[in-house]
This record gives sequence, C-alpha cells and structure tokens, in this order.
Amino acid sequence: MSPADLRLTRPLLLLGCGRMGGAMLSGWLESGIAGAGVAVVDPVGAPDFADSDQVTVYETMAALPRDLDPEVVVFAVKPQQMDAAAPDAARFAGPGTVFLSIAAGKPIRYFAGYFGPDAAIVRAMPNTPAAIGQGIAVACPSPAVSNSQIAICTALLGAIGEVLKVDDEALIDPVTAVSGSGPAYVFLLIECLAAAGVEAGLPRELADRLALVTVAGAGQLALRGDAPPAQLRKNVTSPGGTTQAALDILMAKDGLQSLMTRAVAAATRRGRELAG
Repeated sequence: MSPADLRLTRPLLLLGCGRMGGAMLSGWLESGIAGAGVAVVDPVGAPDFADSDQVTVYETMAALPRDLDPEVVVFAVKPQQMDAAAPDAARFAGPGTVFLSIAAGKPIRYFAGYFGPDAAIVRAMPNTPAAIGQGIAVACPSPAVSNSQIAICTALLGAIGEVLKVDDEALIDPVTAVSGSGPAYVFLLIECLAAAGVEAGLPRELADRLALVTVAGAGQLALRGDAPPAQLRKNVTSPGGTTQAALDILMAKDGLQSLMTRAVAAATRRGRELAG
C-alpha cells in the first residue's frame, strides 16, 4: 500500500490548529487518511472545521477522553508553547503511537525527555506554501520509528505537499533555513523587485503586479521545466542585453549569492541556538 492509500484505523490527535495545523488538517480530511477521526486541542477552537463530523475540538488536553488511543500525535503548536503541550502528551507514549512534531528548534531529544528514549518520534519541517497544498517538508525519524510509522507520517505530511526524508537530524537546521524560512526570502524578493520598479518610474500598482506574477511564474517554470535554474537563467540572458546588465550587479562578489549565503547561515545558526 502506498502512502497515498493509507487510512488510519485509530484517531489522530492534533495539538494546535493555527495556519499550519489547519492546513494539515484540511489536507488529511481531503485525502481521507483520517479514517478514524481527528481530535484537535486548541484553546481558540477550530471554527473552519465546525461542520466536519470527523473533527472533535477540545480546548485543553485535560478535556480529552481518558480512553483516547491516538495512532499519531501531531505537535503543531508554536515552539514557545511546547513546554506546556509536551508533558500532557506523555500519557500517549507507547510502541503503537508515533509523535510527529513540526515545531522549529525542538530536537528529537527534547521529546524523548518527556516520552522516553524508546518513543517513536518524527521531527519535520514543512513550510507555509502548505496552505495551498504546495509545501515541502523534510522529516527525520528517531531510531524507534517503524517503517509503517514512517509511511504514516510521510502520508500526513504529503497531504500538504512534497516530502523528503533525512536520517541526520543535524540537517534539519539548514533545512529550516532554506525551505522553512525560504518563503519569507521570496516574499522579500517580490517586495524589492516591485520597489525597484517604482524607483525606475513604474506606477506602484503596476510594479507590484509585475513583480508578483513574474516571481510566481518563474518559480513554476523552474518547477515544471526540464532544465536547471542556471540554464533557465542563461536562456533569458542575451550577451550585452538588459538582463545581463542587471545580472552583472546581482552576480557580483558582494551580490545576491553572498547575501543569501549569509542569510541562510544566520538562520541555521539561530536554529541551533533554539535547539540548545
């Protein structure tokens, strides 16, 4: 059975139903993987799912049924809320339950401190395009995670986009710096390109639209095309032309690559600081 065909026979427990948690829940309901229903714990509720007969919302962990036996516990709370959420989830620790965390800066050892060294724990980093089913996530399992549990977590993350797996947890920090934080870099590029257009004389509304659609379209061309980005760049660049004049600035020694390398290094460093 492929991950796309999986249907869980025990409930899912989702802790946190904000933007990312809500995006994941929407994907699960659409794919049908949550065959046994989803219990959601969120103090502000989950109004977007009020009409779903597969979703039951609780304001606190204490309100959960005592006999709840989730197949997967998904942590989608903010990292600063994890110290409150993780201890209460320890009662679900056992060989038949896998814990899936998408919280930045919380390593596997953090959860093992609550659930024990033999707990099945998967640390993952998705990104915000998950909200439209176009995300990408990288997952790293602890040694106790079985192949079937890896398949389950892959299917859960796959409901919101592409999924990759790594066995070295140290890679999660640069993953976070590239793909987790990466959408913010792209949004900034759109802002900067539009602002440069205004500076060059374009009306603001026109510059904003040109920048937005150009970046979105170029991304789709890179994703769907059969050439690497470097070749696509060369395809647009005529020697001595307007694009080449711009690239002479962007590809200078102190240009875009230098800035991006420093930015990703700073984000990676901060991720390691947060992990402690």
